[in-house]
Amino acid sequence: MVTVQNLSLQFGKRTLFDDVNLKFTPGNCYGVIGANGAGKSTFLKILSKELDPTTGQVDIAPGQRMAVLKQNHFEFDEFTPIQTVMMGHKKLYDIMTKKDALWADPNLSDEDAMYASELEAEFGEMGGYEAESSAAELLSNLGLKEAFHHSLMSELTGPQKVRVLLAQALFGNPDILLLDEPTNDLDAETVMWLEDFLADYKNIVIVVSHDRHFLDMVCTHVTDVDFGKVKTFTGNYTFWYETSQLALRQAQNKNKKAEQKRKELMDFIQRFSANASKAKQATSRKKALEKLNLEEIKPSSRKYPFIHFKPERAPGDQILQVENLSYSIDGKVLFSDVTFTINKDEKIALYSKDSLALTSFFEIMDGKIQANSGDFKFGVTITPAYLPNENSEYFTGAQDLSLIDWLRQYSKEKDEVFIRGFLGRMLFSGEEVNKKSSVLSGGEKVRCMVSKMMLQNPNFLLLDEPTNHLDLESITAFNNALMEFPGNIIFTSHDQHFMNTVANRIIEITPNGVIDKLMSFDEYLRNEDIKKLREKMYQ
Repeated sequence: MVTVQNLSLQFGKRTLFDDVNLKFTPGNCYGVIGANGAGKSTFLKILSKELDPTTGQVDIAPGQRMAVLKQNHFEFDEFTPIQTVMMGHKKLYDIMTKKDALWADPNLSDEDAMYASELEAEFGEMGGYEAESSAAELLSNLGLKEAFHHSLMSELTGPQKVRVLLAQALFGNPDILLLDEPTNDLDAETVMWLEDFLADYKNIVIVVSHDRHFLDMVCTHVTDVDFGKVKTFTGNYTFWYETSQLALRQAQNKNKKAEQKRKELMDFIQRFSANASKAKQATSRKKALEKLNLEEIKPSSRKYPFIHFKPERAPGDQILQVENLSYSIDGKVLFSDVTFTINKDEKIALYSKDSLALTSFFEIMDGKIQANSGDFKFGVTITPAYLPNENSEYFTGAQDLSLIDWLRQYSKEKDEVFIRGFLGRMLFSGEEVNKKSSVLSGGEKVRCMVSKMMLQNPNFLLLDEPTNHLDLESITAFNNALMEFPGNIIFTSHDQHFMNTVANRIIEITPNGVIDKLMSFDEYLRNEDIKKLREKMYQ
């Protein structure tokens, strides 16, 4: 168990949170959420004793081992991935290195031999003889091929190091597991494996993530950093979001009687519980919603941008035809023989094992680069709008422009009140609209790009990783906007909830053609026949 008592944290005059009293208990997974800058990662650092609070304390039950997902990708460069993973269990690794050093000593004394034998016994009792194979299995499950297991960490790419550090945290069944953005740089299949692993985990998991599907699949509770407080609520992220929105609507409806509001909440909880019970997620496993105290449910203070794409005209029958499109870079085939036709109301999740293939496809659609062969044609009624993965070119050379002037250059209507309205929808209000584009964060740039797209009144959206750099509130608003959008979409995202809820067709582009299926993204990933087909397409 982890107990937090009377915790507060101040930086100068700013209080990040205060009077925090929480208990984290075994068998549960807690998803830590909050607006950007609210202190989610800071809270994890306090739990791990990396950072001292201003007041209060964190108590961990005696004898319990805590594992933390490391963020320093260079810390273990002189070690192999196998060694790095085993270092996640410090006591086990220390015993192993001590005993190995003693046995390797040519001048080993009888006394040292006796000590080495004691260490050997303790090592065996801790499962040390299976440790290396367990570490290798974790690495393979997280997508690091066996050929890299005994390389130096310094020889691995950034995404490969992320997988090793995640395996290190998971290694040895720690009693308390702290994970800060564990799905970063993982492909969808690896995220699914991690979801299954954590859904079955018997100990305490505390995780920060912007991936709503991941939070829904693994979390029994949500720990919300809001109002300068940190509070825990029963249920997964979707349950927290929908109940907080329901509570907000109820708070705004002052004429509704208290018992009516209570009945509305109870009806919602029963519906949600019935749906959750059919899923593998931990929420249903714990039947946590049955124990919910309705007084816990409060409206959130967080603001959601208003994203709405209003097409200037409806698309005709001819939307997009792609024929035999192929593209290579430096002799490497990214995709070939891509052929498909888009019909009305189709929203396509574009997928590939190679993110460069996806970005290249979108850039071909936008006319930035040319395919090696093949062609594509939009219908005459189609007005596409493109959100690139990398948007720096839209801000380079415009660094001295205010947000109003930056957005004005893309608008037919130049009136300042009109421009302010579109910026306001994306939460740029008051004096914020006079900020220089040179000081924008990654998330702010994406929100500016979305404002630009809304001005275009498109009926076809091309979206390359639209959720990058956005917080949960912006991701949720974007997701809802795409579900309501009446036109066509081709998009890709690492956000699996995004892919599942928006797409009604999946197209995977590969070096050997396309796989084109009318099904949800979850179904696509879990279908055994498709898995076999995908393996062949990448050979």
